[in-house]
Amino acid sequence: MKLAPDDLPALEAYLRPETPLERQLLKVPAFRQGLFWGEPRFGHPEGKVVYHLREVLNNVDLIDGLPVELRRQLRLISFAHDTFKYAEDRTRPRDWNKHHGILARQFMLDYTDDRAVLDILETHDDAYYAWLGYKHPYFIRDNPQKSVEVLLDRVSYCLQLYYLFFKCDTQTGDKTQAPIKWFEQTIMGIDVVRVREKIH
Repeated sequence: MKLAPDDLPALEAYLRPETPLERQLLKVPAFRQGLFWGEPRFGHPEGKVVYHLREVLNNVDLIDGLPVELRRQLRLISFAHDTFKYAEDRTRPRDWNKHHGILARQFMLDYTDDRAVLDILETHDDAYYAWLGYKHPYFIRDNPQKSVEVLLDRVSYCLQLYYLFFKCDTQTGDKTQAPIKWFEQTIMGIDVVRVREKIH
């Protein structure tokens, strides 16, 4: 399906917002701009963020028995998690304070005070970085703030929600599944979910 940022009815029909806040976000020009950023690339053959978002939301739908509030949080994180990639600073060496997760958190402060949603938005890629450090220790030496210990200190109070989002986000496109398998085998205190059919 080919979408355009100025066709709000088609965008709503495609993403099927479930809450007033989800509908409100789709009306914000800067938010819509972010949804339409991206070209096909490894991990994201779908290209634009909006198509990745649809895949993540489809995965949320496949989790059986998800409580209403957890579903609301999970969908809100999904909506905003990659939407500010277009504004990310991509210079080298990398400025981690300008990561798209931090930009998403800053944007969403005007729309929610849900600490778990905000913290997971900011750190949503850190489980992948922790796995990367496990596979390639030089990464953690250069970026100690991306270690699994730092991540768990930050999100221990909402660890199950963090894990559910990481699973829904990882099992999209042609992303490697090694990070989520590592997380499920390594991290204590999560209830591993088995979902219907699609989540690989």
